[in-house]
Amino acid sequence: MPLIIKDYKKLHYMDKRIFIALVFLWVGCDTTPELVRHSGYALGTSYGAQYHEIDADYETVQAGIDSIFYVVNKSLSTYLPDSDISKINRGDSLLVIDQHFKTVFDKSNLLWYKTQGYFDPTVGAWVNAYGFGPEKPLAEISPAQRDSIMEVTGWARIQLIDNRIIKDNPAIYIDFNAIAKGYTVDLVAHYLSSLGSENHLVEIGGELVAKGINPTSGEQWKVGIDHPQQTEERALQAVLSIEDQALATSGNYRKYRVDEKTGQIYVHSINPLNGKPVRSKVLSASVKAPDCMTADAYATSLMVMPFERGKAMIEADPSLSAYWILAKGTGTEEVASSRW
Repeated sequence: MPLIIKDYKKLHYMDKRIFIALVFLWVGCDTTPELVRHSGYALGTSYGAQYHEIDADYETVQAGIDSIFYVVNKSLSTYLPDSDISKINRGDSLLVIDQHFKTVFDKSNLLWYKTQGYFDPTVGAWVNAYGFGPEKPLAEISPAQRDSIMEVTGWARIQLIDNRIIKDNPAIYIDFNAIAKGYTVDLVAHYLSSLGSENHLVEIGGELVAKGINPTSGEQWKVGIDHPQQTEERALQAVLSIEDQALATSGNYRKYRVDEKTGQIYVHSINPLNGKPVRSKVLSASVKAPDCMTADAYATSLMVMPFERGKAMIEADPSLSAYWILAKGTGTEEVASSRW
């Protein structure tokens, strides 16, 4: 059970800066008092949690959820200047990291290896350069600047030694926003389970964990995935049922920056292998996995990885499944892995 902080500061957000195409649905849920709901704003987005039969009152559960947001922000938010990750990014090599940082670091290390470098938290230098992070974007990126940024990116250039982060170059910038939101979903879901919940759904900005069933309908929890070509009325590309799994979606079809001088559009998905914004036929990618931290990171990786290569990677891992929305002419095409 996480520490309950009674006098926590106003929560600051940790915006992943990657648009989540998946929208959370209260499908099949009526107003029955048996279903308890918590919702609000944290980590730069909205969140929701609902459960049935738990060994704690509403206020206690809410305090526990808020405490999780607080400690995750304090450890991993690049938007908080006094967070651990911000201090490390400024060159602090003596800071002893907490368990949250270590867990995310170890998982990132594993997924960097499994994705062959397409998942790389040191891509933060590129994210900032293109204006998708907390730093002011460069007016333009010259070949010399590109070479300079490449010198301070690459997951292999950082190590975890005696619970301290050691970087080959002090300027290397770590950004866990493509995995930390999923990790936080896992924390909240584990917290509810520790209080006796056997049926719950936890969602933060579209990343979610579903346990058991929806007790009001007696069926699996249902969630929807946004259609990538939205009009004024919101449309869904797909609705699916999910039980005892995590689901995360990433997309690049609405989050971009336009250079005021050149008019060039920079999408937010950055290829960490070359530092270039990725524009491809992949409009969004959704991943189901045993935990949301894993699903979150893989969904991000599939946006920058060539489609066929990404599909082969998912098919090779029996614990994963994925669903892509691809651009096809003036419309879209849906592709799913065999286990989807």
